[in-house]
Amino acid sequence: MNKAAIIFGDGACSGNPGPGGWGAIVYNPDVGVRELGGALSPTTNNQMEMTAILKALEFLVGFKGTIHVYTDSAYLLKGITEWVFGWKRRGWKTAEGKDVSNIPLWESLIEVSAKFQKKQIVWGYVPGHKGVPGNERVDQIAVAFSKGEFINLYKGSLKSYGFDLENVPEDTSIPDMNYEKREKKVAYSYLSLIGGSLERHKTWAECEARVKGRSGAKYKKTLSENDEILILKEWGIEPSKLKK
Repeated sequence: MNKAAIIFGDGACSGNPGPGGWGAIVYNPDVGVRELGGALSPTTNNQMEMTAILKALEFLVGFKGTIHVYTDSAYLLKGITEWVFGWKRRGWKTAEGKDVSNIPLWESLIEVSAKFQKKQIVWGYVPGHKGVPGNERVDQIAVAFSKGEFINLYKGSLKSYGFDLENVPEDTSIPDMNYEKREKKVAYSYLSLIGGSLERHKTWAECEARVKGRSGAKYKKTLSENDEILILKEWGIEPSKLKK
């Protein structure tokens, strides 16, 4: 802990796009803990997730030790550790030939990452809304900024900080986001969103019956409870709004 820096980052968005906020915690063993945050509108949840980590890394430029980065955005993690290399080779096109989203942010993340030594940054995934103290705090910061609410940002020693930054899951490996494999897996649930009204369905038939022919409807298959949370965050919806 005394030789490693720690970053937690998260984003929030009311609507997707809509008013958004980002929050980050940066622990530098040389100077202590610093909370960061900001707002932007219109924006998307993914853009806020990326901005949080970008701002935190910029804050640590010049640090010489290992940097552990934690986020609940599998999109960001897969992008920065795998997808960006292929995207750049193809002129910022996906494998299907479509334009990559959020190119300026990806370019900024690549640029700031290059200011650190190879393998100095250790990327890690933590599930959202599962009680990981650092993740819960950056979520609070991001949501407050997205709503225009005041939140006091901490600056001080680790000893006096009220969140245990070492409390992370043993497994922080990046989740699989292979959508071809995803379609073959058994569904945990199906989510549908029409005009701000969210519903969960046990079967695809129920979901299809609700969204078929409805303009602007969103729907998605989920594979787990955590998968539901990730999808809701992509849609800019608080997971608490989903009835169990």
